[in-house]
Amino acid sequence: MEAVDHQIVQCLLRDGRAPFRRIADVLGVSEQTVARRYRALRANGVLRVQVLANERALGLKRWFVRIQCRPDAAEALAEVMAAREDVSWVSITSGGSEIICVAFSDPSRARGSVLHRLPRTSQVLSFTAFAALHMHVGTDRKWMAFDSPLGDEQLSKLCETRPRAPLKTPHPGSVIRDEDAALFAELAKDGRAGAVALARATGWPQSRVSARLEELLSTGTAHVSTDLAPQQFGFDAVAYLWLTVTPSDLDETGKELSLQPETTFTAAVTGMANLLVTVTCRDLDALYTFVTTKVGTLSGVRQVEVVPVLHRLKQAGTRVRDGRLVVT
Repeated sequence: MEAVDHQIVQCLLRDGRAPFRRIADVLGVSEQTVARRYRALRANGVLRVQVLANERALGLKRWFVRIQCRPDAAEALAEVMAAREDVSWVSITSGGSEIICVAFSDPSRARGSVLHRLPRTSQVLSFTAFAALHMHVGTDRKWMAFDSPLGDEQLSKLCETRPRAPLKTPHPGSVIRDEDAALFAELAKDGRAGAVALARATGWPQSRVSARLEELLSTGTAHVSTDLAPQQFGFDAVAYLWLTVTPSDLDETGKELSLQPETTFTAAVTGMANLLVTVTCRDLDALYTFVTTKVGTLSGVRQVEVVPVLHRLKQAGTRVRDGRLVVT
Protein backbone atom coordinates (compact mmCIF):
# COMPACT_ATOMS: atom_id res chain seq x y z
CA MET A 1 0.00 0.00 0.00
CA GLU A 2 1.09 3.53 -0.75
CA ALA A 3 1.02 6.47 1.65
CA VAL A 4 -2.25 7.78 0.22
CA ASP A 5 -3.92 4.44 1.03
CA HIS A 6 -2.85 4.76 4.66
CA GLN A 7 -4.20 8.31 4.74
CA ILE A 8 -7.56 7.24 3.31
CA VAL A 9 -7.76 4.52 5.96
CA GLN A 10 -7.05 7.05 8.71
CA CYS A 11 -9.85 9.26 7.43
CA LEU A 12 -12.27 6.34 7.43
CA LEU A 13 -11.26 5.37 10.95
CA ARG A 14 -12.31 8.85 12.02
CA ASP A 15 -15.51 8.88 9.97
CA GLY A 16 -16.44 5.77 8.02
CA ARG A 17 -19.14 7.61 6.05
CA ALA A 18 -17.10 10.72 5.25
CA PRO A 19 -17.83 11.70 1.63
CA PHE A 20 -15.09 10.94 -0.87
CA ARG A 21 -15.08 14.63 -1.79
CA ARG A 22 -14.22 15.68 1.76
CA ILE A 23 -11.49 13.03 2.08
CA ALA A 24 -10.03 14.15 -1.24
CA ASP A 25 -9.99 17.76 -0.03
CA VAL A 26 -8.24 16.74 3.20
CA LEU A 27 -5.58 14.72 1.38
CA GLY A 28 -5.10 16.99 -1.62
CA VAL A 29 -5.97 14.36 -4.24
CA SER A 30 -8.86 13.90 -6.62
CA GLU A 31 -12.22 12.49 -5.56
CA GLN A 32 -11.84 9.78 -8.22
CA THR A 33 -8.51 8.72 -6.70
CA VAL A 34 -10.06 8.34 -3.24
CA ALA A 35 -13.04 6.38 -4.59
CA ARG A 36 -10.86 4.07 -6.70
CA ARG A 37 -8.40 3.32 -3.92
CA TYR A 38 -11.16 2.80 -1.35
CA ARG A 39 -12.86 0.24 -3.59
CA ALA A 40 -9.55 -1.56 -4.09
CA LEU A 41 -8.86 -1.63 -0.33
CA ARG A 42 -12.33 -3.03 0.31
CA ALA A 43 -12.13 -5.61 -2.50
CA ASN A 44 -8.72 -6.79 -1.23
CA GLY A 45 -10.07 -7.37 2.28
CA VAL A 46 -8.01 -4.59 3.84
CA LEU A 47 -10.93 -2.73 5.42
CA ARG A 48 -14.68 -2.81 5.85
CA VAL A 49 -17.14 -0.08 6.81
CA GLN A 50 -20.47 -1.04 8.35
CA VAL A 51 -23.34 0.63 10.16
CA LEU A 52 -24.36 -1.63 13.02
CA ALA A 53 -27.21 -1.61 15.50
CA ASN A 54 -26.40 -0.81 19.13
CA GLU A 55 -26.53 -4.14 20.96
CA ARG A 56 -28.35 -2.54 23.89
CA ALA A 57 -31.04 -1.21 21.57
CA LEU A 58 -31.53 -4.83 20.49
CA GLY A 59 -31.73 -5.97 24.11
CA LEU A 60 -28.60 -8.10 23.81
CA LYS A 61 -25.92 -8.82 26.40
CA ARG A 62 -22.26 -9.07 25.35
CA TRP A 63 -20.08 -11.91 26.65
CA PHE A 64 -16.39 -12.66 26.25
CA VAL A 65 -15.98 -16.42 26.21
CA ARG A 66 -12.78 -18.42 26.76
CA ILE A 67 -13.16 -22.01 25.58
CA GLN A 68 -10.60 -24.69 26.43
CA CYS A 69 -10.66 -27.56 23.97
CA ARG A 70 -8.50 -30.30 22.51
CA PRO A 71 -5.90 -28.81 20.12
CA ASP A 72 -6.94 -31.18 17.35
CA ALA A 73 -10.54 -29.95 17.61
CA ALA A 74 -9.91 -26.20 17.95
CA GLU A 75 -9.99 -25.28 14.25
CA ALA A 76 -13.23 -27.15 13.52
CA LEU A 77 -14.94 -25.84 16.64
CA ALA A 78 -13.81 -22.28 15.89
CA GLU A 79 -15.26 -22.56 12.38
CA VAL A 80 -18.60 -23.65 13.85
CA MET A 81 -18.52 -20.73 16.26
CA ALA A 82 -17.64 -18.28 13.48
CA ALA A 83 -20.63 -19.44 11.43
CA ARG A 84 -23.05 -18.34 14.15
CA GLU A 85 -24.75 -14.96 13.76
CA ASP A 86 -24.72 -14.39 17.54
CA VAL A 87 -20.90 -14.62 17.62
CA SER A 88 -18.98 -11.60 16.27
CA TRP A 89 -15.29 -12.33 17.05
CA VAL A 90 -13.51 -15.69 17.01
CA SER A 91 -9.77 -16.25 17.64
CA ILE A 92 -7.63 -19.29 18.36
CA THR A 93 -5.07 -18.62 21.09
CA SER A 94 -2.84 -20.35 23.68
CA GLY A 95 -0.94 -22.74 21.47
CA GLY A 96 -4.10 -23.77 19.66
CA SER A 97 -5.92 -25.15 22.69
CA GLU A 98 -8.13 -22.15 23.46
CA ILE A 99 -10.77 -20.20 21.55
CA ILE A 100 -11.72 -16.67 22.58
CA CYS A 101 -14.89 -15.23 21.15
CA VAL A 102 -17.44 -12.46 21.62
CA ALA A 103 -20.99 -13.76 21.87
CA PHE A 104 -24.34 -12.06 22.33
CA SER A 105 -27.30 -13.43 24.24
CA ASP A 106 -30.92 -12.39 24.27
CA PRO A 107 -32.26 -12.77 27.83
CA SER A 108 -35.70 -13.57 26.42
CA ARG A 109 -34.26 -16.49 24.38
CA ALA A 110 -31.46 -17.75 26.61
CA ARG A 111 -31.82 -21.41 25.63
CA GLY A 112 -30.85 -20.67 22.04
CA SER A 113 -27.62 -18.86 22.86
CA VAL A 114 -24.14 -20.23 22.27
CA LEU A 115 -23.59 -20.19 26.05
CA HIS A 116 -26.42 -22.66 26.45
CA ARG A 117 -25.07 -24.99 23.75
CA LEU A 118 -21.37 -25.03 24.66
CA PRO A 119 -21.62 -27.42 27.65
CA ARG A 120 -23.18 -30.02 25.34
CA THR A 121 -20.31 -29.88 22.85
CA SER A 122 -17.95 -32.85 23.24
CA GLN A 123 -14.87 -30.96 21.99
CA VAL A 124 -15.19 -28.44 24.83
CA LEU A 125 -13.16 -29.31 27.93
CA SER A 126 -14.26 -26.19 29.83
CA PHE A 127 -15.27 -22.61 29.21
CA THR A 128 -15.64 -19.35 31.10
CA ALA A 129 -17.92 -16.48 30.16
CA PHE A 130 -17.30 -12.88 31.23
CA ALA A 131 -20.05 -10.29 30.99
CA ALA A 132 -19.12 -6.83 29.72
CA LEU A 133 -19.83 -4.33 32.51
CA HIS A 134 -18.54 -1.14 30.91
CA MET A 135 -16.89 -0.45 27.56
CA HIS A 136 -14.53 2.48 27.19
CA VAL A 137 -15.76 4.02 23.96
CA GLY A 138 -16.81 7.47 22.89
CA THR A 139 -13.45 9.16 22.30
CA ASP A 140 -12.28 10.23 18.85
CA ARG A 141 -9.08 8.25 19.23
CA LYS A 142 -9.10 4.80 17.70
CA TRP A 143 -6.35 2.41 16.69
CA MET A 144 -4.03 4.88 14.99
CA ALA A 145 -0.65 3.17 15.01
CA PHE A 146 0.51 4.62 11.70
CA ASP A 147 4.01 5.90 10.98
CA SER A 148 2.63 9.08 9.36
CA PRO A 149 -0.56 10.13 11.14
CA LEU A 150 -2.78 12.86 9.75
CA GLY A 151 -1.87 16.37 10.89
CA ASP A 152 -4.03 18.54 13.11
CA GLU A 153 -5.08 20.73 10.19
CA GLN A 154 -6.16 17.70 8.18
CA LEU A 155 -8.11 16.28 11.11
CA SER A 156 -9.80 19.63 11.65
CA LYS A 157 -10.86 19.77 8.02
CA LEU A 158 -12.05 16.15 8.07
CA CYS A 159 -14.17 16.74 11.17
CA GLU A 160 -15.78 20.01 10.07
CA THR A 161 -18.98 18.02 10.08
CA ARG A 162 -17.88 16.08 13.11
CA PRO A 163 -18.78 12.38 13.22
CA ARG A 164 -20.59 11.24 16.30
CA ALA A 165 -18.77 9.08 18.79
CA PRO A 166 -20.58 5.78 19.39
CA LEU A 167 -22.90 5.97 22.37
CA LYS A 168 -22.70 3.21 24.97
CA THR A 169 -26.41 3.57 25.77
CA PRO A 170 -28.97 4.65 23.16
CA HIS A 171 -31.16 7.61 24.00
CA PRO A 172 -34.30 6.76 26.01
CA GLY A 173 -37.15 5.80 23.73
CA SER A 174 -34.85 4.85 20.86
CA VAL A 175 -35.95 1.59 19.32
CA ILE A 176 -35.11 -0.55 16.33
CA ARG A 177 -38.26 -1.33 14.40
CA ASP A 178 -39.02 -4.46 12.40
CA GLU A 179 -39.14 -2.31 9.27
CA ASP A 180 -35.48 -1.33 9.83
CA ALA A 181 -34.30 -4.87 9.04
CA ALA A 182 -33.73 -4.25 5.32
CA LEU A 183 -31.93 -0.98 6.06
CA PHE A 184 -29.53 -2.62 8.53
CA ALA A 185 -28.99 -5.58 6.20
CA GLU A 186 -27.81 -3.26 3.43
CA LEU A 187 -25.65 -1.18 5.78
CA ALA A 188 -24.04 -4.35 7.14
CA LYS A 189 -22.95 -5.18 3.59
CA ASP A 190 -21.66 -1.66 2.93
CA GLY A 191 -21.74 0.98 5.63
CA ARG A 192 -21.01 3.65 3.02
CA ALA A 193 -24.10 2.85 0.95
CA GLY A 194 -25.81 6.01 -0.24
CA ALA A 195 -29.45 7.01 -0.16
CA VAL A 196 -30.13 5.65 -3.67
CA ALA A 197 -28.86 2.14 -2.85
CA LEU A 198 -30.58 2.15 0.54
CA ALA A 199 -33.87 3.29 -0.99
CA ARG A 200 -33.63 0.48 -3.54
CA ALA A 201 -32.98 -2.10 -0.80
CA THR A 202 -35.77 -0.92 1.50
CA GLY A 203 -38.35 0.27 -1.00
CA TRP A 204 -38.50 3.58 0.88
CA PRO A 205 -38.24 7.08 -0.61
CA GLN A 206 -34.73 8.53 -0.40
CA SER A 207 -35.92 11.25 1.97
CA ARG A 208 -37.23 8.63 4.41
CA VAL A 209 -33.99 6.63 4.21
CA SER A 210 -31.87 9.69 4.95
CA ALA A 211 -34.08 10.79 7.83
CA ARG A 212 -34.19 7.35 9.44
CA LEU A 213 -30.43 6.81 9.16
CA GLU A 214 -29.81 10.24 10.69
CA GLU A 215 -32.18 9.38 13.54
CA LEU A 216 -30.52 6.02 14.22
CA LEU A 217 -27.03 7.54 14.31
CA SER A 218 -27.92 10.67 16.29
CA THR A 219 -29.66 8.69 19.04
CA GLY A 220 -26.93 6.08 19.39
CA THR A 221 -29.28 3.35 18.17
CA ALA A 222 -26.70 2.61 15.45
CA HIS A 223 -23.04 3.44 14.93
CA VAL A 224 -20.51 3.46 12.09
CA SER A 225 -17.76 0.83 12.40
CA THR A 226 -14.56 0.77 10.32
CA ASP A 227 -12.58 -2.44 10.71
CA LEU A 228 -9.10 -3.19 9.38
CA ALA A 229 -7.13 -6.32 8.63
CA PRO A 230 -4.04 -5.46 10.74
CA GLN A 231 -1.70 -7.91 9.01
CA GLN A 232 -2.13 -5.97 5.78
CA PHE A 233 -0.59 -2.98 7.55
CA GLY A 234 2.36 -4.92 8.96
CA PHE A 235 0.90 -5.51 12.44
CA ASP A 236 1.31 -9.18 13.32
CA ALA A 237 1.07 -9.26 17.13
CA VAL A 238 -2.56 -9.21 18.28
CA ALA A 239 -3.24 -10.12 21.88
CA TYR A 240 -5.82 -10.20 24.62
CA LEU A 241 -4.69 -8.72 27.93
CA TRP A 242 -6.65 -9.89 30.97
CA LEU A 243 -5.86 -7.43 33.76
CA THR A 244 -6.60 -7.65 37.45
CA VAL A 245 -7.04 -4.07 38.64
CA THR A 246 -7.76 -2.60 42.05
CA PRO A 247 -11.52 -1.81 41.93
CA SER A 248 -11.03 1.84 42.88
CA ASP A 249 -8.62 2.25 39.93
CA LEU A 250 -10.64 0.26 37.41
CA ASP A 251 -12.34 3.13 35.59
CA GLU A 252 -9.26 5.34 35.39
CA THR A 253 -7.07 2.44 34.24
CA GLY A 254 -9.56 1.51 31.54
CA LYS A 255 -9.72 5.09 30.28
CA GLU A 256 -5.93 5.42 30.24
CA LEU A 257 -5.37 2.23 28.28
CA SER A 258 -8.20 2.95 25.84
CA LEU A 259 -6.32 6.06 24.70
CA GLN A 260 -3.15 4.20 23.73
CA PRO A 261 -2.65 3.89 19.93
CA GLU A 262 -2.03 0.14 20.19
CA THR A 263 -5.36 -0.46 21.93
CA THR A 264 -8.33 -1.64 19.89
CA PHE A 265 -10.81 -2.38 22.69
CA THR A 266 -11.11 -1.90 26.44
CA ALA A 267 -13.86 -3.10 28.77
CA ALA A 268 -14.47 -3.80 32.42
CA VAL A 269 -15.69 -7.38 32.79
CA THR A 270 -16.88 -9.80 35.42
CA GLY A 271 -14.46 -12.34 36.87
CA MET A 272 -11.13 -12.31 38.68
CA ALA A 273 -9.48 -10.46 35.76
CA ASN A 274 -11.74 -7.43 35.72
CA LEU A 275 -10.36 -5.47 32.74
CA LEU A 276 -10.02 -6.80 29.20
CA VAL A 277 -7.79 -4.95 26.72
CA THR A 278 -7.15 -6.03 23.14
CA VAL A 279 -4.03 -4.65 21.48
CA THR A 280 -2.52 -4.72 18.01
CA CYS A 281 1.26 -4.31 17.74
CA ARG A 282 3.79 -4.71 14.94
CA ASP A 283 5.57 -7.66 16.54
CA LEU A 284 6.20 -9.38 19.86
CA ASP A 285 8.92 -6.90 20.76
CA ALA A 286 6.41 -4.07 20.43
CA LEU A 287 3.89 -6.06 22.47
CA TYR A 288 6.49 -6.51 25.19
CA THR A 289 7.18 -2.78 25.20
CA PHE A 290 3.48 -2.02 25.48
CA VAL A 291 3.02 -4.37 28.43
CA THR A 292 6.10 -3.17 30.31
CA THR A 293 5.94 0.58 29.65
CA LYS A 294 2.24 1.33 29.29
CA VAL A 295 0.51 -1.35 31.35
CA GLY A 296 3.17 -2.13 33.93
CA THR A 297 3.55 1.49 35.01
CA LEU A 298 -0.12 1.89 36.01
CA SER A 299 -0.39 1.75 39.79
CA GLY A 300 -3.79 0.05 39.84
CA VAL A 301 -2.71 -2.99 37.81
CA ARG A 302 -2.06 -6.00 40.02
CA GLN A 303 -1.71 -8.80 37.47
CA VAL A 304 -1.60 -9.20 33.69
CA GLU A 305 -2.20 -12.28 31.55
CA VAL A 306 -1.04 -11.83 27.95
CA VAL A 307 -2.77 -14.14 25.47
CA PRO A 308 -1.47 -13.81 21.86
CA VAL A 309 -3.84 -14.55 18.99
CA LEU A 310 -2.54 -17.35 16.77
CA HIS A 311 -5.31 -17.25 14.20
CA ARG A 312 -8.39 -15.06 13.79
CA LEU A 313 -11.43 -16.47 12.01
CA LYS A 314 -13.96 -13.69 12.53
CA GLN A 315 -13.71 -9.99 13.30
CA ALA A 316 -16.62 -7.67 14.12
CA GLY A 317 -19.00 -10.06 12.37
CA THR A 318 -16.79 -10.40 9.27
CA ARG A 319 -15.07 -13.65 8.34
CA VAL A 320 -11.28 -13.54 8.06
CA ARG A 321 -9.32 -15.64 5.55
CA ASP A 322 -5.54 -15.52 5.22
CA GLY A 323 -5.40 -12.29 7.19
CA ARG A 324 -7.98 -10.51 5.01
CA LEU A 325 -11.58 -9.50 5.67
CA VAL A 326 -13.99 -11.46 3.50
CA VAL A 327 -16.58 -8.95 2.32
CA THR A 328 -19.51 -10.76 0.75
